[in-house]
Amino acid sequence: MGSRGQKRTETADELPADKRACSSLEFRPSSSNCSSIRTHLNSPNSTPDADMETSSSTSASSRSDGEHEKEDESAYGSCDSDDAEQQPRHHILRDYQRRRSSSDHGKLNTILSNLNEGNGGSGQLAALTELCEVLSFCNEDSLSSLMADSLSPVLVKLAKNESNANIMLLAIRGMTYLCDVYPRSSGFLVRHDAVPALCERLLAIEYVDVAEQCLQALEKISRDQPVACLQAGAIMAALNFIDFFSISVQRVALATVVNICKKLPLEGPAPFVEVVPKLCDLLQHEDQQLVESVATCLIKISERMCQSSELMEELCKHELINQVTLIMKSNSRTTISQPIYNGLIGLLVKLSSGSFVAFRSLYELNISNILKDVLSTYDLSHGISPPDLVDGNCNQVHEVLKLLNELLPASTGDQANQVVLDKESFLADHHDLLQRFGMDLFPVLVQVVNSGANIYVCYGCLSVISKLVVLSKPDMLGELLKTANIPSFLAGVFTRKDHHLLMLALQIAEIILKKLSDVFLSSFIKEGVFYVIDALLMPEKCSQLMLPVFGGIQPSFDSSQKSSAREFQRCLCYAFDMVPSSSVSSCKIDKDTVCNLAKHIKTNYFAPELVESDKGMTDVLQNLRTLSAALSSLINMPVDDGTTVQHEEKFYSILHQIMLKLNGREPVSTFEFIESGIVKSLMHYLSDGMHMRGNVEFTGSYDHLVVLGKRFEVFTKLFFSYSDILVEDLPLSILIQKLQSGLSTLENFPVIPSHGFKQRNSFATVPNGRCVMYPCFRVRFVRAEGENCLSDCAEDVLAVDPFSPLDAIEGYLWPKVFTERTEYGELDAEELEQREVLPNLLPSNANSTEAKSSGFIDSMSIDLPEMQEDEANFSQIASEQVHFRELNSGETMSLDETNMGSAGKEQEFPTESTKNMRTPCSASGDNDIKDSSARLLLYLEGHQLDRTLMLYQVILQQLLNSEKEFMTWAKLWSRVYTITYKRALESNQDDPQEHTYQERKFSVSDQKIASIQNMGYFASMFACKLTSDLDKSSPIYDILFLLKLLEGINKYSFHLMSCERVRAFAEGRNDNLDNLKVMVRSVSQNEFVSSRLTGKLEQQMQDAFTLSTGGMPLWCNDLVSSCPFMFSFEARCKYFRLAAFGPRRGQLNAISRSNSGTSSDRQTTSGGLPRKKFLVSRDQILDSATRMMDLLARHKGLLEVEYNEEVGTGLGPTLEFYTLVSHEFQKFGLGMWRGDHCSFITSTTLPTESVILRNSSGLFPRPCSPKSDANNGIQFSQVLKKFVLLGQIVAKAIQDGRVLDVSFSKAFYKLILGQDLSLYDIQSFDPELGRTLLEFQAIIVNQKRLQESICVENAALKQDLCFRNTRIEDLYLDFTLPGYPDYVLSSECNLKMVNSANLEEYVELVVDATIHSGIARQVEAFKSGFNQIFSISHLHIFTEEELDRLLCGECDIWAFNELLEHIKFDHGYTASSPPIVNLLEIIQEFEYSQRRAFLQFVTGAPRLPPGGLASLIPKLTIVRKHSSNCADTELPSVMTCANYLKLPPYSSKEKMKEKLLYAISEGQGSFHLS
Repeated sequence: MGSRGQKRTETADELPADKRACSSLEFRPSSSNCSSIRTHLNSPNSTPDADMETSSSTSASSRSDGEHEKEDESAYGSCDSDDAEQQPRHHILRDYQRRRSSSDHGKLNTILSNLNEGNGGSGQLAALTELCEVLSFCNEDSLSSLMADSLSPVLVKLAKNESNANIMLLAIRGMTYLCDVYPRSSGFLVRHDAVPALCERLLAIEYVDVAEQCLQALEKISRDQPVACLQAGAIMAALNFIDFFSISVQRVALATVVNICKKLPLEGPAPFVEVVPKLCDLLQHEDQQLVESVATCLIKISERMCQSSELMEELCKHELINQVTLIMKSNSRTTISQPIYNGLIGLLVKLSSGSFVAFRSLYELNISNILKDVLSTYDLSHGISPPDLVDGNCNQVHEVLKLLNELLPASTGDQANQVVLDKESFLADHHDLLQRFGMDLFPVLVQVVNSGANIYVCYGCLSVISKLVVLSKPDMLGELLKTANIPSFLAGVFTRKDHHLLMLALQIAEIILKKLSDVFLSSFIKEGVFYVIDALLMPEKCSQLMLPVFGGIQPSFDSSQKSSAREFQRCLCYAFDMVPSSSVSSCKIDKDTVCNLAKHIKTNYFAPELVESDKGMTDVLQNLRTLSAALSSLINMPVDDGTTVQHEEKFYSILHQIMLKLNGREPVSTFEFIESGIVKSLMHYLSDGMHMRGNVEFTGSYDHLVVLGKRFEVFTKLFFSYSDILVEDLPLSILIQKLQSGLSTLENFPVIPSHGFKQRNSFATVPNGRCVMYPCFRVRFVRAEGENCLSDCAEDVLAVDPFSPLDAIEGYLWPKVFTERTEYGELDAEELEQREVLPNLLPSNANSTEAKSSGFIDSMSIDLPEMQEDEANFSQIASEQVHFRELNSGETMSLDETNMGSAGKEQEFPTESTKNMRTPCSASGDNDIKDSSARLLLYLEGHQLDRTLMLYQVILQQLLNSEKEFMTWAKLWSRVYTITYKRALESNQDDPQEHTYQERKFSVSDQKIASIQNMGYFASMFACKLTSDLDKSSPIYDILFLLKLLEGINKYSFHLMSCERVRAFAEGRNDNLDNLKVMVRSVSQNEFVSSRLTGKLEQQMQDAFTLSTGGMPLWCNDLVSSCPFMFSFEARCKYFRLAAFGPRRGQLNAISRSNSGTSSDRQTTSGGLPRKKFLVSRDQILDSATRMMDLLARHKGLLEVEYNEEVGTGLGPTLEFYTLVSHEFQKFGLGMWRGDHCSFITSTTLPTESVILRNSSGLFPRPCSPKSDANNGIQFSQVLKKFVLLGQIVAKAIQDGRVLDVSFSKAFYKLILGQDLSLYDIQSFDPELGRTLLEFQAIIVNQKRLQESICVENAALKQDLCFRNTRIEDLYLDFTLPGYPDYVLSSECNLKMVNSANLEEYVELVVDATIHSGIARQVEAFKSGFNQIFSISHLHIFTEEELDRLLCGECDIWAFNELLEHIKFDHGYTASSPPIVNLLEIIQEFEYSQRRAFLQFVTGAPRLPPGGLASLIPKLTIVRKHSSNCADTELPSVMTCANYLKLPPYSSKEKMKEKLLYAISEGQGSFHLS
């Protein structure tokens, strides 16, 4: 243990892989800071890797301070200790520093005098050496301004001493150290002409080490004196001989230029123009950091020169445009940072705006192809508004749209300048360039708008489209519009409310009709454009359309504007202008302009007879409406056992005709599909009308399930029975595409940004009087008219916490407005509390409860709350997920509600006397007062408020639902809201329509099939409310519900098809058991993902304010819960982490992975997560894991592992620990899984060399009889403990973002997700048993069908019951579980052997033992362990396959380009280096097992995280490993904590593969420093 912090020499004989961990200070990739480079330059024999090795060594040595603490602890336990002892050390250190500063000051005075005396070269050399030594160890307190001013001229003078190179070197180094210790000394050095002296030495470059030291000194001085450096010519001096230096020194030179360019003077001469050619050449450098520095310089230079057209033209002469476009084209978005890439686009914006040469060059260089790639990978999470800046750079999409608008000039009459006129003339003469530009970008712009982009991005895209349409000639426009369905696109835009978007859409429509009226008039009618334009002029027609004009209400144009106290806010009209905001006037568009243009289009381009609906309706729409009506009539047709076949045939026929229409030669537009009513009819029929009902419950009868089952079977038969067509051409896939298109057109779910929110301290009187860090709503509470039982609220206008639930506000109001009339007079709520509540029922800790609640809220208002280590119910995680409450559960209670005190409880326990004394006024509310949830009803503008929501959500929802223009954010917070209240009356009467179903009679065999169909999954959906802010009569609701049902049918298509085959066998349509085999071609789950809704959810989750306060829109939580399939896996992963672990951990998850092990601090760093280290033994992995979970299961921070007698710690060892634990759980002899036929044994008899259990179908719990506890309970209890531990490990791995190497079966994942299993699921983990049971089931159903069809008893019937021509009795089956002879299914005397009479009971018992009672305790044990970490219910938004991906990651095949894109090459290697090319080829040639071994060697886990190589954090980095010996004798080594591979430059590919495989195989199983 004592030598763990020391760096070990790597040799080929000694642990060849040098595996592979950093110390507790995990390796940090070296940066270009000068302090690290100082070490490099001082060593004449240093290599580019010297910084890396020094950093690693320093990390190792710094770790040794804490080793003594660990030695005293238990061998297997937490490695953490508190740092309370550090406090007195600060005082000791401070005294020491004080004494040291005094000593340093004296030494400096002595050195100064020695330098001034001029005792010859040797004396000055000694004095300079001592000066550098003193400066390298002193701090700012050791120096004074006087001392720095005195040293400066001396050092400058000595730096000019050309006769002695060592004196020059040490003098310049002294300047560097002086600036480092005392930054203000740079001013003194400038005053004494240090910069010209340094520049002179750089230009002379007589000595390389002197030149390198000059660059370091200049970098320090340029930080505080950039103008002086500019004037002295430091830019050219730094860049003149830059090619002669190493990369690390080149970085220093560029850092100097960056410092100067960041502070370029706005006026005066521009001496920096001469360095532009040199900078342009450096843009093609292979070093990423160097390229970013060069790009920063060019960006800053362009900002300085953008006001002058002459200077912009000068920039373009130096091939700047070519170089920038080249770097943008070469896949640089993955190699340079996002702000730099955005800055380069901004540079092109400025150049194209002020320079015609740049404009022409960009067209000739095909810039549209590059911008198309940027927009095609458009991430809606980046689609934020321009006020959200990162380091002064606007987001990427905004910059691209600005560039596109500049490349499409629009003259404004006389105001157009010469540059704009030249641009228009150029495009008029070069139609081919404009057409190529449009063909590249037009379809992508349409796609971005349709993807659900925010209003700001939509406006920019529509503006570009409008300019393209205006500039294109008719023939070119016709070709351009073929690339996208522009009529359907415009119809979708018309559902947006903002008048800027409406105006642009109308302008585009008008120009298209003007240029190509004969081509597009009919399609405008078919896609509904005419109808929505007509509805703009005649709003009363909106009610006749399902297409919701103005439906897509956004938080208006105001949402994209800067939050400011100023009255002026920039309008969308000027969003993409290059005009400064101060010169912008008011909005250019008014409502009359929109209406006038709509009237102009209707009058000039649409015939008057189209106004009549019959004549304007297309043939396709009429045919679809006829089929919709026929389908609707089927639901009212009486059905019984005699007419069911006829009913099914009609349904099949109509459904088949509908699909032929949807996939026919004549395309069906989105408008026709929506307006036809097909969706509503299909949904109504498939659900039997239940989706419109609430509180659906099923009693013991299967009659209703029989109806649903048969309809689903017919539906599945039509949609999944095609085997000769592609999956994307399946009828189900076509229907899904139509529904997705309709949803994109109709949906109007808002994204609520908080850009107008301005953080400030406020005092919220309601509900509990506390300070908050955000503004409050001003609310006036008014008693409703006619309300006599409640009093008026005394206060006028109150400050209300906007993020408090309405039930908490009700708790505040209730004591103030409620009065009780008694024989003693009127008593308020507080007096009633004392009189009515029984003393022994009063909570003794009421005050403490209230205080605790208040404390929680205060902490949340300031920062996201940390959860305490000793929380009793960790699964709730209430303080971290306030905003992710289940809004529909009815049981959610904010902690604010504890401030109600006993106001609610007083009504729960009234005395008999008070009951008898109640007046009629109070008696009317007796029933509802029993529940505190029904005391008051609150109304805002006449609408009753949902008390489970927050006031912020309620007010925003009211505004979003209004047809008025959305108010500005300033008004949102300044307006006074009036909320009326009245007494709640509870009604116990249920709507009789909710539970009445048509009486149907079905056969016993039909009911038997329904019982095994697992129809409960579908039945539960009909009672599910999709989202609380969506009306059930809305067409959006129908589309969402039908998609939900189709996704369920697709998921259970195997079950439904198997049921159909069983029914066919029972009815005699199939007499061969082999035909029961089903091969289903399901539709990909990605087909159900809505890119539009996914983008909106991503946007909303980017808003930190709404996340931390709980202000997310209602639809986010509701839809993710009810329709998770609508969102991408990546978006749901992000939502899951926010919901399960809170915003703080969810946002820091990726950072925590990258920083894991980089800090030796035992306390969490600011903004980071707390960490716990645990010491484990490789020989006792499961025991160590058990102890870890016993101690740290409820720990909210990251768990890290360190192995006993090994020095490695951090991410790599931790990942390997989870891998080893998952392997231990898969070994034979544990008695946990099917296929492990060993009898139960205790851990003491566990074999030491167990073999891992392999099952191609995945692991599934081994069944155990519920009665086995009586015989062998101790042994089975060990199995249950193992399942508890497994649940803990799985949950902790998910929480910390670790990967497990385990293969669970699909059925086991279903159990984890809380889904019920049926007979059909057995085939997924035991195919042979599952098929046999299904065949038995078909025989049983066939027997029942025969019994029903024969009126007279047939004694020979039972003899005909055979299984594959063998009598059941001859199979000699007994009542034990197949494969488990010790598991007795029944102890009854008549159930010993299986025969025709008891076959059905045998099948039921086997199914029950296999997937229900036999594994119930194991599954519950797993869930109990899981819930100790976080609630397992959070996983319900994933499918079984997705849960496997979330838990076990991926191990995919890598393409060469993917490897290049997601691997970083540094410290001597580039992507084109021969060793790198060889390595990538070797990796691609690896077999599956070798690839797993390579991953474990480099990362600690044999699998990649979800998302593959691109999601690996930190990024996989490969560097050159230097050695004094021959490279072929060296072995590669790794640092798993940083995913860092150090690879020697082997002479051949064969030698590299040999050494790599040897290192991988021999280096497993231990961690050491490298």
